[in-house]
Amino acid sequence: MSSYWLFKSEPFKWSWEQQKARGDAGEEWDGIRNYQARNNMRAMKLGDKAFFYHSNEGLEIVGIVEVSKEIHPDSTTDDPRWECVDVRAVCDMPEPVSLKAVKANPKLADMALVTSMRLSVQPVTKEEWLEVCRMGGLDDPPL
Repeated sequence: MSSYWLFKSEPFKWSWEQQKARGDAGEEWDGIRNYQARNNMRAMKLGDKAFFYHSNEGLEIVGIVEVSKEIHPDSTTDDPRWECVDVRAVCDMPEPVSLKAVKANPKLADMALVTSMRLSVQPVTKEEWLEVCRMGGLDDPPL
């Protein structure tokens, strides 16, 4: 059974367009230096789906990725405490879902994007996943 997640990225550092350009090879989700975010990545399994969220600029969910490699050492540091997963792009969100729209939806009041705004790697419930996909115009969301 799949789990669902949300990855935040500042578009000037790593954008959705850059993620898509990596193709099936995917990209290491490196540079995370928060224990809770790292622990969320430790819980991920191959094939888990996640929203790709542009933070700071845009403030919207713009695409969907999937975990293409489970937890491994982060190549950007020699510190063994920091690990990461690799993700690959699955599809665009037909209509980007803004943070404002998420906050305005009572069904998403408990979503980590609303309650733990600063956390860069967050869990998403199946119900939240389906609601955000509906809001973004995905009639047949990847599960």
